[in-house]
Amino acid sequence: MSRRFRRLLRTGVPIVQCAVAAGLAWFLAHRVVGHATPFFAPIAAVVSLGVSLGQRMRRALELVVGVSIGVGVGDLLIAYIGSGAWQITLVVALAMSTAVLLDSGGVIVLQAASSSVLVATLLPPASAGGPNRMIDAAIGGLVGFAVAALLPANPLAVAHRNGRVVLGALADALRGVASAVAHADVEAAADVLAQARKSQKSVEELRVALEGGREIARVAPIRWRRRRDLDRYENAAPPIDRALRNTRVLARRALAALRDGEPVPRPLPGMLEELAGTVVLLRDELASGTDPLQAREAARSVARRSTVEMLAEGDFSMQVVVLQVRSIAVDLLQATGLSRDEANAALPPLHPED
Repeated sequence: MSRRFRRLLRTGVPIVQCAVAAGLAWFLAHRVVGHATPFFAPIAAVVSLGVSLGQRMRRALELVVGVSIGVGVGDLLIAYIGSGAWQITLVVALAMSTAVLLDSGGVIVLQAASSSVLVATLLPPASAGGPNRMIDAAIGGLVGFAVAALLPANPLAVAHRNGRVVLGALADALRGVASAVAHADVEAAADVLAQARKSQKSVEELRVALEGGREIARVAPIRWRRRRDLDRYENAAPPIDRALRNTRVLARRALAALRDGEPVPRPLPGMLEELAGTVVLLRDELASGTDPLQAREAARSVARRSTVEMLAEGDFSMQVVVLQVRSIAVDLLQATGLSRDEANAALPPLHPED
């Protein structure tokens, strides 16, 4: 029950948005415009909010247009030709064709089709003639769009949640490899690699969350102050993705090295633990809305100690692991806000002439 109550609290803003939008859409269509039963107004408001909360605002506008087209075409035709199998076929074909002519977006076309079917079957125009329901759908969709802008969700909440998942997976993988190489545990290394390979989905979810958050921060005045915090996440997301990919390579080569019995460079386990600690610092500093200066110094410390002498302590696979440590340190430095050149400058040269 506690977990379910927390889930309810997290979805409190969307619930309030949908409730307010549905009631306001009905009020405007019924009391202001004067329609007797504006069924489509609250429906369009709720559905458009469902899209705008999790996807691009363009998708919400496409949905409003699609509903309006489907309802309009359905009302105009069914009022004259009646309901039936061939009438539904004709209405859907014309509604989708109209949507394609106006815009090729898939949301518009599919929503036009489903709305025209609803009009042709469950709600024939005998109870409401003319363009009333098309107007109701447009009112509801625009109300939903306005509520999303004026009563927006916190764009950072989802970014924090998804960011913690991604960075947690990265820290766990680095910590797991550190333990595996320290104890020459082949089975543990294999488990770490298997878990790391499942982490890419969380990266995609973070990307989608940041896209949605950026749109909210752009159109909602009360969320404009969140733009700087979102910028930190957006700048950090690509190098974090690269760090996670490089960690998967590191885990794979560490597993190969352990299977082949290669010697482990003495500083390696400790440096991997430090990288995991750097990721935790980065996670906490991004969540607190501060510049990740502590994470930057921690990543720079690891980068400075990834020297050519470490390469000399291992065979081929362990040398690849050391090189990946260097790459991950650079990725994390970039995630803290440094440019690639500034991050690379923290690495010691691998060749004397460098």
